[in-house]
Amino acid sequence: MARKRLLMLLKPFDVYPSHEPSVISYSSSLKVGRYLNDRMLVHKNAINFCQKVLKRKPVDWKAVFRNDVSQVISDVDLVITVGGDGTLLQASHLMDDRIPVLGVNSDPTRPEELEEFNEEFDATRSTGYLCASTANNFEQILDEIIENHYEPSELARMAIRINSKLIPTSALNDVLLAHPCPAAVSRFSFRDGRNKKPSSSLVHCRSSGFRVSTAAGSTAAMLSAGGSVMPILSNDLQYIVREPISPGALSSLMHGFVKFEERLEVTWFCSEGLVYIDGSHLVHSIGHGDVIELSSMAPSLKVYLPRHLLSQ
Repeated sequence: MARKRLLMLLKPFDVYPSHEPSVISYSSSLKVGRYLNDRMLVHKNAINFCQKVLKRKPVDWKAVFRNDVSQVISDVDLVITVGGDGTLLQASHLMDDRIPVLGVNSDPTRPEELEEFNEEFDATRSTGYLCASTANNFEQILDEIIENHYEPSELARMAIRINSKLIPTSALNDVLLAHPCPAAVSRFSFRDGRNKKPSSSLVHCRSSGFRVSTAAGSTAAMLSAGGSVMPILSNDLQYIVREPISPGALSSLMHGFVKFEERLEVTWFCSEGLVYIDGSHLVHSIGHGDVIELSSMAPSLKVYLPRHLLSQ
């Protein structure tokens, strides 16, 4: 049997900021500093542990930091991301639908830590919602994958077109349309359609922006904005108008769902705007009159999901 070829994609260490003690609250600042330093050490130890495991397995592998990869990932049988959901998202932008990905949450949140620091700062660590593994069970999960006892799931991704031109990057979590200035009002219209024919009336909006998510992204910013959690394997999209200004009779249209065979069409009516894909790192500029089309027609992504998500 041919040896599997693996690529390990790593969250960089410089995302953990250095911390200087504050003159105002020296004691609290020292706690924050220790907390941040511990997070970096835990992440580093998880990377070292995973690499030691790989050295014992019948696989060929290499490790690179996620910021050092700019080309499409190919010629591997599996991508392993070590970090959190952000690292898995970044990997998804460089992968097609042939290669599966396993997420390792290198720095899980500790409940006792949340309780200890509750009144001083938010001690939440990495959520790792899409990560099936931590350092604790990495070897077990990896063995199951190598022995073909663990099957990846197919997560829907979102295709994005601006003025009919397909954006090469598909969104795994969500897309946000907004003015470059957070305090500025965005003006746009939207409606959904099927087979390039409108199936709903045109909705005109003034708001702080427009967010559209996949099922995988429905537990992230979409949920925080007032959206709903979707079944993880759903192929539908969900949209919400952020902070609509005087929606009036149209309030029921500010939030809804788009079926797989449908598309969402947004026309932008500001002189400038931005399309954010899966956060703030991938951004495309838009202007007055531009038409943004969003659908589930993008190739899916194969992900080894936590089993508890599949049972929900």
